[in-house]
Amino acid sequence: MSGDEYVYDEATGEWISPDEAATRAPAGGGRVVRDSAGNELSDGDSVILIKDLKVKGANQTLRRGTVIKAIRLTDDDQEIDCRYEGIRGLVLRAEFVKKR
Repeated sequence: MSGDEYVYDEATGEWISPDEAATRAPAGGGRVVRDSAGNELSDGDSVILIKDLKVKGANQTLRRGTVIKAIRLTDDDQEIDCRYEGIRGLVLRAEFVKKR
């Protein structure tokens, strides 16, 4: 390769060589979503709430220790989409859950 070729790394804001960009790329090419304890989350996992959360628009509070089953990852690496009885379109922040 020519020494003049560089790739812009959006995560760091630096221009790096293509070889270095290949080594920095995450395995599988996807994003990694982590819970409050640092465990990696994936589609279909069950999580437990680590804090009481008021649900906007539902006039309901989800209590600490509530189990949420079958989560789905979203385009945002800090938000997870989930279902809970009586609440439609529930989106939780990954920082408020722990993998079960």
